[in-house]
Amino acid sequence: MRRRRTLTGGIIAAGEGRRLRADGWLVPKPLVPVDGVPLLETVIRNFLAADIEPVTLIVSEGGRDCVEWSRTRFRDADLRFIVKTTASSLESFAEVAAANTPGPMLISTVDAWCHSVDFVRFVTAATARPSTAIVLAVTPLVADENPLWVTLGAGGRVRRLGDRAGDVVTAGLYLIPEALRRESPPRGLGRLRDFLAWLVERGDAVYAETIETVVDVDRACDVALAESLAQASRSA
Repeated sequence: MRRRRTLTGGIIAAGEGRRLRADGWLVPKPLVPVDGVPLLETVIRNFLAADIEPVTLIVSEGGRDCVEWSRTRFRDADLRFIVKTTASSLESFAEVAAANTPGPMLISTVDAWCHSVDFVRFVTAATARPSTAIVLAVTPLVADENPLWVTLGAGGRVRRLGDRAGDVVTAGLYLIPEALRRESPPRGLGRLRDFLAWLVERGDAVYAETIETVVDVDRACDVALAESLAQASRSA
């Protein structure tokens, strides 16, 4: 049996959560509960279920409560924190990727809600790809008002990102090799999606692995959708 590559983890949790606040949520976005479990707890538990530690988390200055909450909730986990208000998702991604941990890193956005079993399955499939590959989680479930569409080629290689339509959409999980972690994004790219599209255009080996149900939790309707999926899985 092939041994899975050792990974470290990263969580991007520095967003302001403006749309959730507009829908009535008063807690920081990482602590918004889905089916009674905060988003941040779900993502950390997914990493632990996949035996991925340490996990580096970035939170904004306004999200300092998440640091103490995480340390109290997961006393035995190797969690490391960056407290910084960033200008974009790409800046947050770069900060986490540059953390002082060795090897490839799996980075998740805090609002990418999925079942642990699906998360672990993605990790297994992603680490079976070549060690120099970038692997994106994708999903056919379009639960985002501004999805990043992915067009796939042979063997699951990503051909294009960012068209008006495609085969699937990105799902907020990114496995990146160590060499890319040490590479600064080029100037002029404002968002993480721009960086990912640039990697594809540059000719990097970018692959996709599918998770059937991932919800990008940005609004109250997304919370409701994720809760319905959680409840359906329990009754199945």
